[in-house]
Amino acid sequence: MIRIVIAEDQGMLRGALGSLLSFEEDIEVIAQAKNGEEALRSILALKPDVCLMDIEMPIKSGLEVAEELKTLGSDCKIIILTTFARPGYFERAVRVDVHGYLLKDGSSDDLAVAIRNVMKGKREFSPELVFGSMKEENPLTEREREVLRMVADGKTAKEISVILFLSQGTVRNYMSEIISKLHVKNRIEAITVAAEKGWI
Repeated sequence: MIRIVIAEDQGMLRGALGSLLSFEEDIEVIAQAKNGEEALRSILALKPDVCLMDIEMPIKSGLEVAEELKTLGSDCKIIILTTFARPGYFERAVRVDVHGYLLKDGSSDDLAVAIRNVMKGKREFSPELVFGSMKEENPLTEREREVLRMVADGKTAKEISVILFLSQGTVRNYMSEIISKLHVKNRIEAITVAAEKGWI
């Protein structure tokens, strides 16, 4: 039996997915979560085989949960379900080693097949999402992404300089470069644009 957790903030879709997958003889839905934090708790407590994870959820996004699970060394296989291809999301999903990246509007039969394939060690990616993600490349370097993530978390230039062993001037230079590359006016706009595109 394949044990599954469904993490989706839209109640109707979450319930429908749970009901449809429960009809499959070899799949058991053991928990449902309405936000990223609930999903993380359920996965760590119940140790499911697979988690079907929406990207955009309250408290923690699906990608943030996947990143945390990778850090914790969880064996749960993550299949991301999304409505559309946002540039940068696919890149992040691949970086955290998700096993599937699929469109929500696929059939439940196709989803069940994808789940079984993932359990056999295969990767399942919707071609539309892969091609859609290639439209716009992330212009930020890994270090620039790191700096911007820390700024987004509310850290000051001084705090970032201590964490990354850089001078405050270097941190400010990184921020100037980020603002220039993203064609925005300030750090708030930089965080908004980078987050929307899935680049941080």
